[in-house]
Amino acid sequence: MASKLPDATKGLGAGGMDVEDGSGGGGGGKKVAGRWPGFVHFFFVLTVVTCALVYAPRFLSPTVPVDFLGPRQPSSGDALVLDNQVNSPCASMGAHGICCDRSDFNTDVCFMAGEVRTDAASLSFLLFPPQAPNGTANDANATVAEKEERVRPYTRKWEKHLMANIQEVRLRAARPDEADAHRCDVRHDAPALVMTAGGYTGNLFHAFNDGFLPAWLTVQHLRRRVVLAVLAYNPWWAGTFRELVSGLSDHHVIDLLHDKRTHCFPGAIVGTRFHGILAVEPARTKDNRTLVDFHDFLAGGYKDDSTPPEATQQQQQPRRPRLGLYSRKGTRVIENEAAVARLAESVGFDVSILETANGAPLSSEYAAVSACDVLVGVHGADLTKLLFLRPRRAALLQIAPLGVPHVARGCYEKATAMMEMQYEQYDAAANESSLVRKYPADDVVLRDPEAATRERGWDLTARVYLGGQNVSLDLGRFGDTLRRLHSRALRLPVAGP
Repeated sequence: MASKLPDATKGLGAGGMDVEDGSGGGGGGKKVAGRWPGFVHFFFVLTVVTCALVYAPRFLSPTVPVDFLGPRQPSSGDALVLDNQVNSPCASMGAHGICCDRSDFNTDVCFMAGEVRTDAASLSFLLFPPQAPNGTANDANATVAEKEERVRPYTRKWEKHLMANIQEVRLRAARPDEADAHRCDVRHDAPALVMTAGGYTGNLFHAFNDGFLPAWLTVQHLRRRVVLAVLAYNPWWAGTFRELVSGLSDHHVIDLLHDKRTHCFPGAIVGTRFHGILAVEPARTKDNRTLVDFHDFLAGGYKDDSTPPEATQQQQQPRRPRLGLYSRKGTRVIENEAAVARLAESVGFDVSILETANGAPLSSEYAAVSACDVLVGVHGADLTKLLFLRPRRAALLQIAPLGVPHVARGCYEKATAMMEMQYEQYDAAANESSLVRKYPADDVVLRDPEAATRERGWDLTARVYLGGQNVSLDLGRFGDTLRRLHSRALRLPVAGP
């Protein structure tokens, strides 16, 4: 706007202003009359007419309220709804108090309503009583349970050895005389969500399943009016997931273990909700959210406003659905990957080889995966990116190595269904596993993986079936699965993401 001002001034000319010039030629103090009054008059009339045209319909219509200030923002007097869970014991906790829901097998979540202040030294959140009209603290905390609540904010509370490494956060009602020792250094106008960047967050599956999906479930109803207070905060986490962090909150993240200032909030949530493995249960949220809504949250963060290439090319040539094939390194590698890619192309797919652990930002990963009609890969964390696929249109084909079918299905089948997409699972046979080169044909590891797992437990699954084998796919059998998915993709109309 400022850059346009000089042009407007030139348009008025030198005489377009009234000036009192005590030094100009022609007599000191003489007022020089120009065209400025006429211009002001014209502008005033134009403004009145414009306002009348804009607001007259609103004044004349009794059904439309007039709001000169735009959408109303929440004020300090509004009741802050912290718990969005249906049938939660904390859903109606009121405007002042501490409530913990420990009924879930996977997670504990505590809520603090009222003035909350941090105590960095003890990693505590203190609830202070509201001020009475005369400026003194009232006795509201007398009704708050004196017991100190303790929470480890991670969604695997059944895994005791892991939870021992998650920092414990304390919650308690403060005494009025503690206020002076906990004066606010930073005052926030939004509640805090205490979560952790620790645990298994270095693994993409766990980053979403244990971290960001539960966090979104817990605070999405606050519409980014929440402050993330993060335990085990680290630059890798902040950089890798910056779009998701920004999508959850409009505020700067607090590094809870290193920020020694006293932060004050109008409420706090410690811990996150969990609905199951990559799951959102609409009946458990007051606003009936779904996993498709979480996909839309991701799409917004990664700025998904593109149109698939085939949508612009369909007039020129028959559509070839796109298949993304994950290329793993280390373990669970497709040893005949090149042949599998050629097979998919012969079936009628355009094939994209997707590299794993290549250091690419998640935004570019999102762009690559969301363009696919079918995502194919051996069971692993990268298949978490099924969340990037287009709901109601795409398909996931998961290749389950020997001994892994139940684990594979448990991780991704339900999420695919919740996205209203097609799920296919190709269970590798013993002759497709590299384990045939390590074990005799009659060994229970090859002959009966379920019996071997029952006998030797999870260690066998992790060490041998997940960490010690590759696959070489039977192209005839695998081709049947590809043809089925190709036929389905052709039946779907071309559409944007």
